[in-house]
Amino acid sequence: MMNLFGMTLTQVQALCDSEGWPRFTARQICDWLYAKRAATVDAMTNISLARRARLAEVAMVERMEPCNCQVSADGTKKYLFATTAGSSVEAVFIPEADRATLCVSSQAGCKMGCRFCVTGQNGFHGQLTAGEILSQLFTIPEFGQVTNIVYMGMGEPMDNLEAVLASTEVLTAPWGLGWSPKRITVSTVGLLPQMRLFLQRSQCHLAVSLHNPVAAERLSMMPMEKAWPIAATVEALKEYDWSGQRRLSFEYTMFGGLNDDICHADLLARMLRGLECRVNLIRYHASPGTPYRTSSAQAINAFRNRLQANGVNCTLRASRGEDIKAACGLLAGTSKA
Repeated sequence: MMNLFGMTLTQVQALCDSEGWPRFTARQICDWLYAKRAATVDAMTNISLARRARLAEVAMVERMEPCNCQVSADGTKKYLFATTAGSSVEAVFIPEADRATLCVSSQAGCKMGCRFCVTGQNGFHGQLTAGEILSQLFTIPEFGQVTNIVYMGMGEPMDNLEAVLASTEVLTAPWGLGWSPKRITVSTVGLLPQMRLFLQRSQCHLAVSLHNPVAAERLSMMPMEKAWPIAATVEALKEYDWSGQRRLSFEYTMFGGLNDDICHADLLARMLRGLECRVNLIRYHASPGTPYRTSSAQAINAFRNRLQANGVNCTLRASRGEDIKAACGLLAGTSKA
């Protein structure tokens, strides 16, 4: 039996066509699924009883519900979900004064193997469906408070591109939630073919995990540098027009003694020259079993000042939820704090 939740309008229309139903029925179903957040087919009361009965024979509405919630001292909340395949994923709700961001997962685990990331070190356990991605928003109590979504949780979004694109379509389409694409940011380590497809098919913001401008050093931290060098990724991004609504950002985690000196700042500025973008500096959150350490506040400030002196738009991202292992790179798909 197929799951209606997570389907796009095109997919629902194909189902309605196969049953010989008028095409407006597909819009009715999508309205119930997303705008009205119906949990069952029976709740879709403006669809005839006969059609509802038939729909219930071939389809259902199934959403992944949170099975645990941890609350940080700073108000951040980390939700644990059990997938239909038996794995676990996490989403993080981050409230701020003027906005509330939800960080969602796109995979159970990750294939990229970044050596500083707990998720990557735990291996890959399966793809999430579009419905499982959307469930991380639709089933939390803070659904109505969320102003922005970032695909920066567990997994590499570009490695599950079709499900990610289906989920962002539901979020932004008029038959879905009707959000502006400016409210959504999708991250990648730089899988170039998939990234190009994403830029062709979506207007959502893009965030690239850069972390080191020196190829050999980046390779020691991020194995995917061998297949998709960051220099090639940046050059490809220079082919696009970034002067409009879509924003490009680069994530740069600061590791003490590894990528945080002034020469790295100069190399990064040189790499990004001519590209309209922003660099988000992230304090490394130390985790057991990794050889890395956190940069000092002095080194981070000097690095930021050097980038800004070189004309790079640069911000220091506030660390949130570290006490419950909800901060960047710490998601492991477990309820343990």
